[in-house]
Amino acid sequence: MKYISTRDQSTNPETVSFKEAIFRGLAPDGGLYYPREQPDLTEIFKSFNPATSYKEVVLGLCNTLFSGELSEESVRRIVEKAYSFEPKLKSLGHGLHLLELFHGPSCAFKDFGAFFLAAAMDEFLKGSRRKALVLVATSGDTGSAVARAFLGRSNIEVVILYPSGRVSPLQEKQLTTLGGNITTLEVECSFDDCQRLVKKAFMDRELQERLNLTSANSINLGRLIPQSFYYFYALSRFENPQAGEYWFSVPSGNFGNLTAGLYAQQWGLPVRGFIAATNINDVVPQYLESGIYNPHPSFHTLSNAMDVGDPSNFERLMTLFNQDLSAMRRMLRGEKITDAETLKTIREVSRDYGFLIDPHTAVGWLAARRLQQQKLARGAEIIVLSTANAGKFSETVSEATGMEPDLPEALKSVLDLPKQAVQLGNTPNELFDFLLKQFG
Repeated sequence: MKYISTRDQSTNPETVSFKEAIFRGLAPDGGLYYPREQPDLTEIFKSFNPATSYKEVVLGLCNTLFSGELSEESVRRIVEKAYSFEPKLKSLGHGLHLLELFHGPSCAFKDFGAFFLAAAMDEFLKGSRRKALVLVATSGDTGSAVARAFLGRSNIEVVILYPSGRVSPLQEKQLTTLGGNITTLEVECSFDDCQRLVKKAFMDRELQERLNLTSANSINLGRLIPQSFYYFYALSRFENPQAGEYWFSVPSGNFGNLTAGLYAQQWGLPVRGFIAATNINDVVPQYLESGIYNPHPSFHTLSNAMDVGDPSNFERLMTLFNQDLSAMRRMLRGEKITDAETLKTIREVSRDYGFLIDPHTAVGWLAARRLQQQKLARGAEIIVLSTANAGKFSETVSEATGMEPDLPEALKSVLDLPKQAVQLGNTPNELFDFLLKQFG
């Protein structure tokens, strides 16, 4: 499979391999890479059943997606290195299901993309003297997943930018306590500003070539494609998925998770539609309603990992639907959830179901409940992506329910570690100077 830039409108666009795409991060023209052709994975999906393990699902998909570039032995090594964890589908009755994606090392869904990307880079760099510098912006969960995924890899350095005061205390601990080949920059700005700084670095060709820069945000195809795998896994848990009608409710910020689901659908997954569930940073739901894309500075909310006012993957969404708003509306529904509604949902789920959910999952949950009230979804199965362990957001969960969520050992282990972060201004020159001084 070859990949092209979202901004290359020529009749003969430049194509790159998967290896080139993941090490470049962004295309030279500033666009995002996406698959030029759409593989048909229908028959592979039909070969899965509820007993098929997550690793087996991923192996089956990857051997088709990357055939011609990665041998079956290489794919197996990547999958074995990446996944010591798997999703869990929890069925709650009345057509509602929860796909728990927080059982990895950082207790958030981004482990699935970050660990695959790290293992793939390792495989490509094996036996080479080449080194890579991974530059990533985070609104919370991306940074902790990337830090854990790349920690200790001898030929890869990681620099993480995060907005000061805009991640939860536990998320900050996860980001700033590892050391080693992980450097964390605390920037006085919003996540959108952090993301712009990263993109500026990639647009500086001299800097990128000198430092061998790449990204681990969802702008990097190597993190996005593996996020499509758990959509296949989720539907393979049903006895006869070809006969049912399925919706996914996706808590959305930078829209990588939703884009990955749409790729899965294009590649043969029998999905009726997706809910783009956002907090008040609702530029995509607004676009679906009005046809006008109006990015804005992000607003701070309880579901902070989704505080994105100008999602990078909107460019991929537009390319995926060939700029056709009507086609996008047929596949996507947008829902905006406020902080007050988020707290109320966490409280109601705790009361009615006896377990705790984090604020991002609450956004997806309420959006799914709203869809259930529509004729459109009558008789459908709706799968809510549960994106983070409730313990990562104990203050919010405690405020909503009066209960303190249990912390997994992976989270407890960072609480008493000292913070290691460098304070940085929010201009490109300050970032470039730091990178060249440390890694040039």
